[in-house]
Amino acid sequence: MSNSTLATPAAPLTASKATKPAPGAAIARTPAEMLSKIRELAPAIAGRADEFEQARRIPDDVIQRLREIGVFRMSAPVSHGGLEFDYPAILKILIALAAINGALGWVTMLGAGHIFYLAYLPRESYDAIYANGPDIFLAGSAGPYGVGEVEGDGYRVSGRWPTASGCQNADWMFAGFFPTQDGEKMPASPGSPEPLLKHITVPANRFEIEDTWHVSGLQGTGSHHVRLKNEFVPKAYTWRYEDPSCVPGPLFRSGLHMVPLLHSAIAIGIAEAAVRDIVALAATGKRQVLATEAMRDSPLFRAHLGELEADLKAARATHSAQAQQLWEAALAGSLSLANKKMLSDLQQASIWVTGACVRIVDGCYTLGGATSILDSSPLQRHLRDIHTCSQHAAVNRNGYVQAGAFLLGLSPDHTVLAPSA
Repeated sequence: MSNSTLATPAAPLTASKATKPAPGAAIARTPAEMLSKIRELAPAIAGRADEFEQARRIPDDVIQRLREIGVFRMSAPVSHGGLEFDYPAILKILIALAAINGALGWVTMLGAGHIFYLAYLPRESYDAIYANGPDIFLAGSAGPYGVGEVEGDGYRVSGRWPTASGCQNADWMFAGFFPTQDGEKMPASPGSPEPLLKHITVPANRFEIEDTWHVSGLQGTGSHHVRLKNEFVPKAYTWRYEDPSCVPGPLFRSGLHMVPLLHSAIAIGIAEAAVRDIVALAATGKRQVLATEAMRDSPLFRAHLGELEADLKAARATHSAQAQQLWEAALAGSLSLANKKMLSDLQQASIWVTGACVRIVDGCYTLGGATSILDSSPLQRHLRDIHTCSQHAAVNRNGYVQAGAFLLGLSPDHTVLAPSA
């Protein structure tokens, strides 16, 4: 793999000037209006799938089109110019984008969906980030691959973080690190054997981007490694998952709970696209080699297709139910990282949904026959994308261990998505 640098750090730590929609842009004001505008954009964006893969990123003009319809303000607070859609609406919009293109859905999920993390910052920092408008694209890598030595009112941070999807599109980026003092990791609390885990949020141009994203699926996400070296970050731009939200409202009470649902939303979108495309292929009258009838006239093909649609409906229903349950808990103010069972249940459901989507896409690819292997077939792209999606820690099968432990009456020390209490 090449480690050539794509971008280098530049300006001092100040509020990022996010790209704004063009004057007169028709921002969607409701989820239904936004979905309608996404459907209008779909043909032009879908036709650029090869371009996304060759560039290994989503082009800036596509991100700008999404800004112009308000996608990157849907999870920002009304108080700061955002739309503040609810969880179910945000997830439906991400599903629709992933159904157009898996990489586009994934990058948007990171750029717009993880914006909840900003609410863990002190209010002054939050206000500074939003000073130039609500259309913030936030990328990053949550893993604790950095260290930050205490220095005055901040940390001197160094690290190298993998898979920072959308890093070339980002205005701001976050990254996990272990604070240190005199070279020793600081404890999570006095006397705790667990190290303190924090995250920084800094302008994206402070990171170096290494050209490392050479992969089989989700090629267009630009999920390169990013790096900092001895970067000073004020404590006011660091946060923990346990920190309270600096803005009111149910949308911002716990971004961490949304993580598995965000990732499984992309899986549903890719599965929807696969079913759509196998139906379109059958509609052409295609007949496979040695077959006595066209695909659409084959009872066996129809049976397999009907089963795949049933699986897709089940995945959608499970995901929708979890989204609604989470939103109701947010409205009730009952979201808490101390409730590991709830986090485990959300992850368990999202793992199952993602696994179901893998089976759906695999089934569509198989039904397509030899046509599926061609570079010109969207089915091969869906296959690569869904399997890459399913490898993420938020939705891969290893996460079932927590649900199994709870079922046995055990209390896991932690979940994949939350630090130990």
